[in-house]
Amino acid sequence: MEIIQIVGLGLIAAILVLVVKEQKPMFAFLIATFTGIVIFLFLIGKIEAVINVLEDLADRSGIEPVYLKTILKIIGIAYIAEFGAQIVRDAGQDGIASKIELAGKVLIMVLAIPIISVIIETVMKLLPA
Repeated sequence: MEIIQIVGLGLIAAILVLVVKEQKPMFAFLIATFTGIVIFLFLIGKIEAVINVLEDLADRSGIEPVYLKTILKIIGIAYIAEFGAQIVRDAGQDGIASKIELAGKVLIMVLAIPIISVIIETVMKLLPA
């Protein structure tokens, strides 16, 4: 089971960070960051499988490909912003982490505008004139 491997890697990394942190805090941060990246890379195959299923469902349902791509970009921005903010937070920079999260939210809003517009137009067409 993959989750056991991920949790095992996380536990080993956490123990290493605790042991190393007092002597070499920078090295402890690098271990934590490297572990996060390894876990993320481990999950890329799973993410790709989910994207393929969503694309197949969108094709069969007749949804415009641009909407699915936009939604996938929004999800990607959310995950990347969260991952980056957590790494920066691990380095003790909460202020910068908050700015990364804010930037992610703004970018998500910008990408969501076309979808929101279509929803509003659809609702307006359904309402009696």
